[in-house]
Amino acid sequence: MPFANIKLPEGVADAARKEEIIHRVTAMFVEYFGEAARPYTMVLVDEVADGGWGRADETLTLEKMGLKPKQA
Repeated sequence: MPFANIKLPEGVADAARKEEIIHRVTAMFVEYFGEAARPYTMVLVDEVADGGWGRADETLTLEKMGLKPKQA
């Protein structure tokens, strides 16, 4: 079963953007593995709380990345 887990900073993607991510990742798996993979493809979009992740020993925040949360 193809599986993707997409992690995004909390609040940067609204429901429509998350749905688009799910559709596009599913389409990529179908392109690679064939149409038979579609019903078995799982895509999870997780939101990580601001400051809850880091890179290169630095905690990342929306402010540090120059991002603003999307309004619901």
